[in-house]
Amino acid sequence: MSKRDYYEVLGVSRTASDQELKTAYRRLAVKYHPDKNPNDASAEEKFKEAAEAYSVLSNTEQRQRYDRFGHAGVSSSAAGAGSWGAPGFGGIEDILGDLFGFGDVFGGGRGGSRRSSAQRGADLRYDLEITLEDAANGMTAQLRIPRLEGCETCKSTGAAPGTQPENCNTCNGTGQVRYTQGFFSVARTCHVCRGAGRVVKTPCEKCNGAGRVEREKQMEVKIPAGVETGSRLRVPSEGEAGTNGGAAGDLYVVIHVAEHDQFERQGNNLYEAVPITFTQAALGADLMVKTLDGEEKLKVPMGTQTGTVFRLRGKGMPALGGRGRGDLFVSVTVLTPTSLTREQRKLLEQLADVETTDLADKKLVDKVRDIFG
Repeated sequence: MSKRDYYEVLGVSRTASDQELKTAYRRLAVKYHPDKNPNDASAEEKFKEAAEAYSVLSNTEQRQRYDRFGHAGVSSSAAGAGSWGAPGFGGIEDILGDLFGFGDVFGGGRGGSRRSSAQRGADLRYDLEITLEDAANGMTAQLRIPRLEGCETCKSTGAAPGTQPENCNTCNGTGQVRYTQGFFSVARTCHVCRGAGRVVKTPCEKCNGAGRVEREKQMEVKIPAGVETGSRLRVPSEGEAGTNGGAAGDLYVVIHVAEHDQFERQGNNLYEAVPITFTQAALGADLMVKTLDGEEKLKVPMGTQTGTVFRLRGKGMPALGGRGRGDLFVSVTVLTPTSLTREQRKLLEQLADVETTDLADKKLVDKVRDIFG
């Protein structure tokens, strides 16, 4: 009897993706698995046929040979693929557990072997506010972290000194209790030991049998230059201690850069507003402006208008990781005096008498419109 086309067996097209192949095989495997169809030779044959098809098509190299030469191209590799040991699947518990995410319920089809009771500790978050200067230069922060640490009195076992946790009699140390329901068995976490497989008969007085106690950890954390609000620094194994020998969690330090009274930050660039007088704008001037590195000379040319922006290259924030530095953009605003002395008024009136600027000039009107927009 000739074999059916593998794509036809799984009910998929020849262009089916790996996920489509896997989904099709799962559906057939659940439907025809011998555990679900006892003493049904037809169902068992269909199960083996689907397993063989998936065994070949799920392998990239074998699938390419099959697409070119048909069954003749994969006859040797597919010869034993019709057994129950299809790729990645075992009994009905494995198939259903993989399909529906019931690993804890079905126990992975491993016959109730002891599960690892070790659990990783929780990750912790610490929000740290720093200044813009600290973000620019980098710093070492002193942190105080409240967390659960392993109990030194009982060596994290939870048992009083001189005693040891004992195997749970309810689950025989497996951490699971199995119940038979229909054609498969269901494994549930043991309600006595809560999956640990062991129980503490004489709890440690220091930690009340928990194996962990709350302490405050003091530590130093280096904050690199260039961080910004939202930057997250991971400190491995500085979270809470695990249980039953599990690894410690991690500490995540989340950065918040406080607003600055002079600079506004956008990415790695800084922006600063500087007021200048009418005479400085008209005649030009050399100003000393503030930067993160101290004062810097800025040359304001004659005839500078309100809103003019000057760029100081490399005077912004450093890039995280040391890859260059942003710029500082200085915007000037010409201040109009609100009160004048008699001498100032006289000088301005003299200036007005000699001014030759025609405000009706179209080009000048356009410039004014652009300024006040």
